[in-house]
Amino acid sequence: MPLRVLVVDDSVVIRRLLVQALESEADIEVVGTASDGARALVKAEQLQPDAITMDVEMPVMDGVEAVRELRRRGVRVPIVMFSTLTARGASATLDALAAGASDYVTKPSNVGSLAESLARVASELVPRLRALVGRGTRPAARSAAAAPRTVPAGATALAGLRSASAHHVPAVLPAAPTHPVRAVVVGSSTGGPEALSRLLGGLRRPLPVPMLITQHMPPLFTAQLAQRLDRLGPSTVVEASDGEVLQPGRVYVAPGDVHLELGGTAATARVVLSHGEPVNFCRPSVDVMLRSALAVLGPQLLGVMLTGMGQDGAAGAAELVAAGGTMISQDEATSVVWGMPGAVAAAGSTHRILPLDAVADAVAARCEDAAAFAAGVRR
Repeated sequence: MPLRVLVVDDSVVIRRLLVQALESEADIEVVGTASDGARALVKAEQLQPDAITMDVEMPVMDGVEAVRELRRRGVRVPIVMFSTLTARGASATLDALAAGASDYVTKPSNVGSLAESLARVASELVPRLRALVGRGTRPAARSAAAAPRTVPAGATALAGLRSASAHHVPAVLPAAPTHPVRAVVVGSSTGGPEALSRLLGGLRRPLPVPMLITQHMPPLFTAQLAQRLDRLGPSTVVEASDGEVLQPGRVYVAPGDVHLELGGTAATARVVLSHGEPVNFCRPSVDVMLRSALAVLGPQLLGVMLTGMGQDGAAGAAELVAAGGTMISQDEATSVVWGMPGAVAAAGSTHRILPLDAVADAVAARCEDAAAFAAGVRR
């Protein structure tokens, strides 16, 4: 059975571009198109697609309203927003994600030819649709009867990562370290904005340590995300600036298209933004952030891997726990795509696999003694 997609966009040119890009794939069928959100509601009911691509700005009913109404009506199929790479487009896309959209891609800009536009759309949109519908490769897919397994004492996380492809049952390490943490490092991608909102909104008070976040997003989007997260909980959330010294209780979001790394010393760790090569096809990359934090702060780190497509962060998480750090992964049931946390779990590089709404309390509890540790360091 092909993956059946409804394409919604008010531009005839964009609709044609999307249809061509999608139908060039043997396993995808475009079952219908619509030129605005109101028509999309009718077509979604008539056609029962497996997934929907949705323009943000349209007449009659825009994409945000359409997503909200589809979810109100009980439509649960994945919806991928197709947005412009502008501040306005970023804001509207984040509104759509908050309303229940599953993910987004940005429209081609400054692309020289139709062929290049098609290639770019296909490379970004097609893998997302397959992953969201559940037809993509998931590195740690769990069978219905499977239960988390325990990694035997002495088995290294790095060895677990190397053998991850042979294991499809989530694995947890037998015991988490008890030493204090210097920082919390969080990775996320598909579904990440909503997951981050619930993580930071679930904290009762600012953490006694800094938090670093790498969310796969383009420029403009990350600044908007940081502003929204700042309004949700007790923590101060900012888009990270180069040279900024880490402060307890503050949350630093990696800017789009820039790696978030650390420099300085454990006592005066500071943000270093770099334009190094993409890692795992990602910039910013979770692996880059984790390895950098480990190099500067040592193993006294708490890593958190939230929902996301792909395996970015799996290698860094393995190195983190092998060095003595602590790792928490979001569970499959509450993840939009269980790619990144699933890869960590399959590799045996996590101490706990938790539903999203339990992550905030787990992070807060693990950080409780960090203030006492910091006081000891100063003495």
